[in-house]
Amino acid sequence: MKPGLFTVLGVAAGAVGTAVLAPVALTMAGFTSAGIAAGSLGASMMSSAAIANGGGVAAGSLVALLQSAGAAGLSAGATAAVASVGGAVGAAFGGAADFFSRPPPNNDDTTERLISKYMAIMLTLIIGLLMVAIIIVKEN
Repeated sequence: MKPGLFTVLGVAAGAVGTAVLAPVALTMAGFTSAGIAAGSLGASMMSSAAIANGGGVAAGSLVALLQSAGAAGLSAGATAAVASVGGAVGAAFGGAADFFSRPPPNNDDTTERLISKYMAIMLTLIIGLLMVAIIIVKEN
């Protein structure tokens, strides 16, 4: 298998998978087009949010955003953000698969350089995920 192929596959699978499965996950959590399903995780979250806010769910809260996405679907920006996060996570897993599927190097110096590069990639992905999270919060 060509070097980096697992990374490419991970990005593609992560991005497409999260974009397609996000609405399914919202519905399974109880955030449906008809409202929050009784006895669901969404109902529990709504109850906790209402208690914390003195009886009502605050506009712009996590519960309100999830219910909006469950009722109307994800906006183009939210879909792009979800796909970006999924792609980044897929890249991390694919990169790890690429890294560990390589034959062992002949000396310790090469191993240390590979580990340093991998750690730099992981740090970049973490920073990217934090930036996406900030964008999502500011968009809503």
